[in-house]
Amino acid sequence: MPPSASGETALATLRNGREPDPAVSFFEFWPGWLFYTPVVLHCAWMGLRTLSPVALTAANPRITAGGLCGESKTEILDQIVGPARTLVAPYTVLRAPASYEEAEAAIGRAGIAYPLVAKPDIGCNGTGVRLIRGAADLGRYLRAFPPGEKLILQELIPHRLEAGLFYVRHPDWRQGRITSLTLKETPFVVGNGRASLRELILADRRAGRVAHLYLPRLAGRLESVPPQGERVPLVFVGNHCKGAVFRNGADHITPALTEAIESFARAIPDFHFGRIDVRFDSLAELRRGRGFRVIEVNGAGSEATHIWDPRTRLRDAWKAQFLHYGLAYRIGAANRKRGARATRIGELLRLWRNQRRLLASYPTND
Repeated sequence: MPPSASGETALATLRNGREPDPAVSFFEFWPGWLFYTPVVLHCAWMGLRTLSPVALTAANPRITAGGLCGESKTEILDQIVGPARTLVAPYTVLRAPASYEEAEAAIGRAGIAYPLVAKPDIGCNGTGVRLIRGAADLGRYLRAFPPGEKLILQELIPHRLEAGLFYVRHPDWRQGRITSLTLKETPFVVGNGRASLRELILADRRAGRVAHLYLPRLAGRLESVPPQGERVPLVFVGNHCKGAVFRNGADHITPALTEAIESFARAIPDFHFGRIDVRFDSLAELRRGRGFRVIEVNGAGSEATHIWDPRTRLRDAWKAQFLHYGLAYRIGAANRKRGARATRIGELLRLWRNQRRLLASYPTND
């Protein structure tokens, strides 16, 4: 069996003499309907308690549907004001079909250089997100993007590490809290000069269990033979559904980090609930609330993604989901008492259907 590694620093390391952590939790890749049925039932119960089945859409009153679905990414980022603005990776927005010349002019005005990140303005789960290394990549992405829809070109933050920090602030609280911190790792295999990329993936302890996430995307390279010692990343997008490895980083939540995220979240008008995705180089600096850049902010439809750590037990994953959706409903209900409006069910269905349609039309992610 060819030697390989997939996030090996986290997944294959012996800890205090114990066996290695599981490569995949038993529920990690269940069908969505199976994992989320109890969550949906819990939301229905919270809808009854708050007297509105869609109260959570008022959790962030200045974001479409509170960020539950169908919201624009730049709709959120454009609202950030003050010094916090400097923490956001620069970006520009185009509407397809856009020519290569229009895109080049836009990234020039934004002060962005290659490599950069291209992604849909409306999307989720990393769908359609691609690393653009140069002009040829940009041209292919523009040609593949659905006409009439908006896309984002954003600076690629060079920091090595990525994390998702879940922020919650009830309107009655003096200060918000970080309720979840997820460290995101890029899975990779290591070449030995003999085995093909396909063989390395299938032989890998974790990647071999979820090969269907990687093989289609790497179809053009699967028969190539990586040289001895070459690390081949299997996915660029830091999303669990696309194959990234998630680790529970709750131990790294500190008062200094909480204060920094509170300051950033307060720079988004009426933002109470959601996940802030950041890139950084040093855990020590992150714990001090320094050295990070923001790449995206997600609202009521985002998850506390530490639940996808392979070590997480099913009951703890469901408990975290119940906690966060419960808070979303309570925050939405409190905001409604203060005059905020929840999104009507018919409009919410329209947004959801449009998002599903768009997700099916975007280019394949990296």
